[in-house]
Amino acid sequence: MWGVIGAIVGARLFHVIDQWDFYSRDPIAILRVNEGGLAIYGTIVGGPVAGALYAWRKGLNVARLADIAAPPLILGMAIGRIGDIINGEHHGAPAPGFPLAVVYTNPNTLGEKGLPVHLAVGYELVMDLVIFAALVWLARGVVRTATSRWRFNWNPRVPRDGMLFWTYLCTYSLGRFFIQFYRQDTPFAMGLSQAQLLSVLTAMVAVWMLIYQWTRVRKYGPSVRSTTSPPRVEVAEADVAEHAPITS
Repeated sequence: MWGVIGAIVGARLFHVIDQWDFYSRDPIAILRVNEGGLAIYGTIVGGPVAGALYAWRKGLNVARLADIAAPPLILGMAIGRIGDIINGEHHGAPAPGFPLAVVYTNPNTLGEKGLPVHLAVGYELVMDLVIFAALVWLARGVVRTATSRWRFNWNPRVPRDGMLFWTYLCTYSLGRFFIQFYRQDTPFAMGLSQAQLLSVLTAMVAVWMLIYQWTRVRKYGPSVRSTTSPPRVEVAEADVAEHAPITS
């Protein structure tokens, strides 16, 4: 629940910063969340940060919980894009003659009525579902038992806790950067939108964290993933917390 609260606050905050020219003239409008105005990157930042702080205060394994949250998080983002498609939100770039262009005709649409445009949020929906499937595969999230029944599972193919979460951030950010060229958004800096600049920053941090985790694999080996008590292994004192189970 702390993650949900952090996601909503972050999404609103990032939107207000992006559209500050409007909100500076009417600061009370910042509180009118019912009128719309949320930024997905605020969700990506605010939700995990709030959840991580809560988990840290409770002595839980933050990196592993972030890994567990990554697949449902990207799936939730995909579901949210369905509403964007229906409402015509986040205007797509004009695409006359493009065979996959869409035209909004409903008089109440938020899209560009009568104009063929790229369905950029639809492209992102497909990308999110592909990333979700990849994360489930990396997590071995679904397995088939000896009786040919499918069940949920958790046995990541990546060696260290946290790598699944950073993989999610890296792939989403790279894809979002290029999809953003098919959307009409207000330039934020250097001719790029706020989402594109955040995509670059997030991807750089994610790549650095993945490289860092691989160096720890060589130095300390893979994370211990027992959900009961960790086996007795000799590790550096600073690395004990990272090898801990979900509950310490």
